Amino acid sequence: MDDVSLGFALIGAMVALIVIGLPIGISLISTGAAGVWLIRDNPDLAFRFTALATYSGIQDYIFATIPLFVLMGLLVSVSNVGRDTFEVAAALLARLRGGLGIATVGANAVFAAVTGVSIASAAVFTKVAVPEMVRHGYSMRFAAGTVAGSSILGMLIPPSLLMIVYGVLAEVSIGAMFIAGVIPGLIIALGFAGMIWGYATFAPGRIMQGGPPPAASERPLTGGEMAAKSVPILVLVALILGGLYTGLFTPTEAGAVGAAGALAIALARRQLGWRKLWRVLKETGLVSASILFLLVAAGLYSRMLSMAGVPQAIGNAVEHLGLGPYGFLLCFVLIVLLMGMILDSTSILLIMVPIGAPIATAMGFDLIHFGIVTIIAVEMGLLTPPFGISVFTVKATLGDPRVGIETIFAGALPFIAVMGAALVAIALVPWLSTALVR
Repeated sequence: MDDVSLGFALIGAMVALIVIGLPIGISLISTGAAGVWLIRDNPDLAFRFTALATYSGIQDYIFATIPLFVLMGLLVSVSNVGRDTFEVAAALLARLRGGLGIATVGANAVFAAVTGVSIASAAVFTKVAVPEMVRHGYSMRFAAGTVAGSSILGMLIPPSLLMIVYGVLAEVSIGAMFIAGVIPGLIIALGFAGMIWGYATFAPGRIMQGGPPPAASERPLTGGEMAAKSVPILVLVALILGGLYTGLFTPTEAGAVGAAGALAIALARRQLGWRKLWRVLKETGLVSASILFLLVAAGLYSRMLSMAGVPQAIGNAVEHLGLGPYGFLLCFVLIVLLMGMILDSTSILLIMVPIGAPIATAMGFDLIHFGIVTIIAVEMGLLTPPFGISVFTVKATLGDPRVGIETIFAGALPFIAVMGAALVAIALVPWLSTALVR
């Protein structure tokens, strides 16, 4: 068997290991090491190659970005900043048709610019927004679907853990990825808001339970209260994105500044006792260690694929088939969407980016543009059955046996359609993802 055939066989073996339940990191590192052994017919080289990948895979200063942004996101989550952001958005949009739904999208967009984790957004806004929307006459399907759908903004609007992972795997600037995500994130957020307004205006029966909404019993927020609730998150957003866009901070420094700011907010609000602090630090360590291990495994897997010549072989096959650059991109996106039905976002990037990025470069794609398209496709997987981790997060956080998982999936379908339209537009118009970077 030649090296290329062996490489494809090892990809199949790796997928089979994942399907039978072996953790993704173990699957990647074991097939990577086995591939080096078989390609070079030297077990000693395979072990030394694995040790080198383990050491060099995460020694760079940029990898400090991961625990810092994880810490910042967790500190923001325990500070009730998400609740305050929703309350302000709801007050500002109360007179607009579909205002609470649009407020959920807007609050999620702002919250995403701090946390960078879709699951955190889904958990926070399920507790905050769903009960309020249902109380005001929205159907549970629409309320839960809106939270699940808009939670994906957490991985697109910077900072984003997926962008960090992609930047490491594709060897592109993480700061550039962050900046490139701003316009696509806003396009999708505005698309969600427009879709909700359209339903509320032309087909209110699709989103309301029927009957008039209850009269507002609570006192409306004053301008001073809205300002007080908005200042913490707006300061964090300005620090992180402003520092990155102006070049004042590197991504790692932005993570440190953001984590320090989130800590100050949590302490100022008296939301962080010793027990909570310990839980936040422990969860930060667990999440960061798991991501870093996956990156080590993906580094070895990527080097094995290059050694076997798999990316070059796929690129040559695409060229000979006459698919062209956008034919390749279409096939790549379809594979990512299919994988999103059974795997989580990080796992898809770890498997697909080492294969796709070299081919995309050879096809003439800007890797920043290619990365944004890939991340949007990956994020759609968070809403598609049977995996749909954002949907399952909403279901688990609701804790209501009367709300079936199929109800939340149905509510998220319009958001998938909006994301699909945005994906096509951004794929065909690279400027939408690269305008702020150049």
